[in-house]
Amino acid sequence: MPIYAYRCDECGFTKDVLQKISDPVLTACPSCGKDAFKKQVTAAGFQLKGSGWYVTDFRGGTPPATGTATNGNGAAPAAAPAGDSGAAPAATPAAPAAPASTGGGDKSGA
Repeated sequence: MPIYAYRCDECGFTKDVLQKISDPVLTACPSCGKDAFKKQVTAAGFQLKGSGWYVTDFRGGTPPATGTATNGNGAAPAAAPAGDSGAAPAATPAAPAAPASTGGGDKSGA
């Protein structure tokens, strides 16, 4: 059920009321008792997110051909970085080298 915001024009009392869409509009203010309680216009309490279909999808253009990959907002995904084309991976920073021997050599006595 939707929550409607009401405000009294006489005393300024405000209240959020949980009502069915088919319920009659309230008119009597619970605070002062006058018939000045009116329903307010408020913003929607939800947002549409994700990769669903929206009115703004493909505005001013044509939809992509079937089988074309998209990133969820109707646009093609960004190009892959260089070296990600299946070939050998790009060079990465090498791990630090192990400390070099100080010339102690083999200690076995040979």
